[in-house]
Amino acid sequence: MPQPPHPTRVPQSMALYARATQLIPGATQLISRRPTRVAYGVSPIYAARAQGARFWDVDGFEYIDWISGIGAILLGYADPVVDDAVRAQLAQGTIYSVNHELEIELAEELCAAIPCAEMVRYAKCGGEACAIAVRIARGVTGRDKVLFCGYHGWHDWYLAANLAEDANLNAHLFPGIDPIGVPRALAGTVLPFPSGNLAALSDQLEQHRGEVAAIIMEPLRSELPPAGYLAGVADLARAHGAVLIFDEVSSGLRFSTGGAQQYLGVTPDMAVFAKSLSNGYPMAAVVGRRAVMEPAARMFISSTYWSDTIGLRAALTTLREVRRRDVPGQLWRFGQALKSRLNDVAAEVGLDVQCTGVDVHPHLEFGIADPQLKSQVITLYIQEMAKRGCHGYAAFYLNAAQGDAELAQTSEAARESFTVIRDALASHTVAQRLECAQQQDAFRRLVR
Repeated sequence: MPQPPHPTRVPQSMALYARATQLIPGATQLISRRPTRVAYGVSPIYAARAQGARFWDVDGFEYIDWISGIGAILLGYADPVVDDAVRAQLAQGTIYSVNHELEIELAEELCAAIPCAEMVRYAKCGGEACAIAVRIARGVTGRDKVLFCGYHGWHDWYLAANLAEDANLNAHLFPGIDPIGVPRALAGTVLPFPSGNLAALSDQLEQHRGEVAAIIMEPLRSELPPAGYLAGVADLARAHGAVLIFDEVSSGLRFSTGGAQQYLGVTPDMAVFAKSLSNGYPMAAVVGRRAVMEPAARMFISSTYWSDTIGLRAALTTLREVRRRDVPGQLWRFGQALKSRLNDVAAEVGLDVQCTGVDVHPHLEFGIADPQLKSQVITLYIQEMAKRGCHGYAAFYLNAAQGDAELAQTSEAARESFTVIRDALASHTVAQRLECAQQQDAFRRLVR
């Protein structure tokens, strides 16, 4: 376990993490929760409670959560409407020996909201739902190969890409992933294509003509795709008889009540939703056109817990609240204000950094050419913001509980943090200002 170079400000978190390393392989269940992803020894590692836009850690510090539960929180922590609905459902039971009407109600709601949705299957998390979608695509086409762009979970079908000698996931996930435990027989069944390059995708489809079951991709994350690109992908998929799957696990309902596909105006054959679908309760959905989904009735895709009533009730209530409160509209407006405020602060301080990207998922771009120095600066930013009550990366996952107070606190924290960075760059002391190990940027997203 790495040790921070300075005394820690979060001793209770560090003590718990030390215990976890002895009991839990990797210490966390999600790579994005590993403390080396932020400012190790400065940022919080364990939360005690959360409410609205904030959480409190085990050391007693309060933070604005700019990661929003790794994207799973859309309305805000402990949203009273969703939680009250879940509490009422708990009193009626969570799982039975037979089915519950909520399965149908949620499916109807999803089909009414999402352009590609005519039928629905459920799951509990995004990676699992992606695996289901790929299984369905392979089953309906009778083909084995899958072309992918972006990050799509931890299952064998996806990690099989790294069975190739050139480690195909390096540009899509993060470098150095060894596909331990993935059957060697899966080599060559899943292949990457670069984002934004229709010619490259077309070449891949031609090279594997008649063998590609699915094209699975994140339609966008924090940058808009090139004009006409997604429509071109859809045309290529149709021409080659491949199922087009949009992985909307991360984009979810932030862009519109019908997901990123509605916002972008391109309808895939299938789509996967999870994060933000149920405001923190485990729930995922695979939705798609009837012609693609209906054959899944003959495929063995089955689980006891996919239809537990807590996830169903949370998702149904969240979907209705997102529409009632116009949460996407709120996030677009708030993100625009956040970008404007941070850019003004950067200009006033005199630091070359810009808050850019789509308004619902903005990120910071530091004007530094040297990759090593840029990484150190990002770590310094995360460190200094954490000390001022703002937990996050150099990017912002928005939720509907964030408001004027969060905007004001974050702007002032950024002013002070940007000043520290400006002075450190001027004096060539960025590394010396770090009170933590350099942040490990776990995910190299090909789709931004």
